[in-house]
Amino acid sequence: MIAVTHPQVVAVRHPARIAHVVIWAFLLVNLAVVLSMFVLAGPPAHNTLGSIGRMLGLTLAFVMAMQLLLVARLPILDRGIGMDRLTTWHRWTGFTLFWLAILHPTFVILGFAQYDRVPVLTTFLSLSRQTPVLLGLIAVGLIVLVVALSIRAARRRLSYEAWHAVHLLLYVVVALGVVHQIYEGTAFRINLYTQIYWWGLWAFALGSLLTGRLFLPLIRNARHRLRVAAVVPESDDVVSVHVTGRDLERLRASAGQFFLWRFPRHQSWWQVNPFSLSAAPNGRSLRLTAKAIGTTSAGLRELPIGTRVFAEGPYGAFTLAQRSRPGILLVAGGIGVTPIRSLLEDPAIGSDVVVLYRVRSAADAVLLGELRNLVRERGARMHVITGRTGGSNQPFRPENLFALVPDVVNRDVYVCGPMPLTKAVVASLKALRVPARQIHAELFRLAA
Repeated sequence: MIAVTHPQVVAVRHPARIAHVVIWAFLLVNLAVVLSMFVLAGPPAHNTLGSIGRMLGLTLAFVMAMQLLLVARLPILDRGIGMDRLTTWHRWTGFTLFWLAILHPTFVILGFAQYDRVPVLTTFLSLSRQTPVLLGLIAVGLIVLVVALSIRAARRRLSYEAWHAVHLLLYVVVALGVVHQIYEGTAFRINLYTQIYWWGLWAFALGSLLTGRLFLPLIRNARHRLRVAAVVPESDDVVSVHVTGRDLERLRASAGQFFLWRFPRHQSWWQVNPFSLSAAPNGRSLRLTAKAIGTTSAGLRELPIGTRVFAEGPYGAFTLAQRSRPGILLVAGGIGVTPIRSLLEDPAIGSDVVVLYRVRSAADAVLLGELRNLVRERGARMHVITGRTGGSNQPFRPENLFALVPDVVNRDVYVCGPMPLTKAVVASLKALRVPARQIHAELFRLAA
């Protein structure tokens, strides 16, 4: 007789709930302070249009500081909410910045034109001769460029590497914005306290960004000295890279997380790629598995053994820390199997596990042998679903998903794969009334 031990799901505060409370409290408190600063500053000397422009400018600067915090990769947000959802927030915050950046100078110029009773173009040309204003206008132009290239139609025409490089222009926008505020800001100059608050907020945002995106990665890479230990082709277009280093247990990586990888001799310094761990971290090595899609991933199989590796992370909330039920359903599509395979190897997952692996054909099922071995060791169940989607072959329709996993409503569900598959699975789970807290999806969109 084999005794099966089910994992104990301890009733603890959910990390996502804590992260949401923290970010909403921070946002609302600071919005209230910003509004109070605007009111206390009093009306401007000229007109209503100018007043609206000033309020839009103050809001623009505040939203820009919030954007920096969203991309700073703060641990409480990354591990609680996840990079994928943070990237969604980053995207919508970016569009908010775009409209504020357009409307702020528009209302300011209209206000001065109305007050001076001169044509709008004359006012624009006059103001643009002032260096702080010119720097602000250049920042607006760069924001428009980045947003235009982030629209889906344009984004699809760019490689990931090119899209990431374009987003580096936003650091120039931040620098120009800070200079513009120093010379043109008025609302936060009411008294010493408002100045301390305002520049304290910006110091916190910039400090968080520099710590999370520069200082911490530099310290970690100097400590761990990561290098390529092995390169293993998994198929014609998929390769696994094994990375070793010193004191890897201090990374505190979890199954399901990902790193941002740089291979300095293989790519330019500014190129970075998010690859998930395809094996549960063991303190001795890390493994990533990638499909040849972009320039970097296509050339990974040519990496020489011993190549220096620069990695940022670990990142992501696609881990068992989000779990709320003993039973688990793992759904993988294509190369999205990598974090799923990692989760399946995590000793904490238990035996009440069902795996659904969706691929075009059995030949496309990367890491299938490893999955079968892990399923056997866990006493779990796995269904490999092949064929083109359409007609009667629609495995993730609610009724078909329920037929495969009748107790799905009592399981935590982890989904990773192409966006159409992920959206289809999540929609079916909602139709089957699986609670939102039990649905964990990773789409691998990355905040630049």
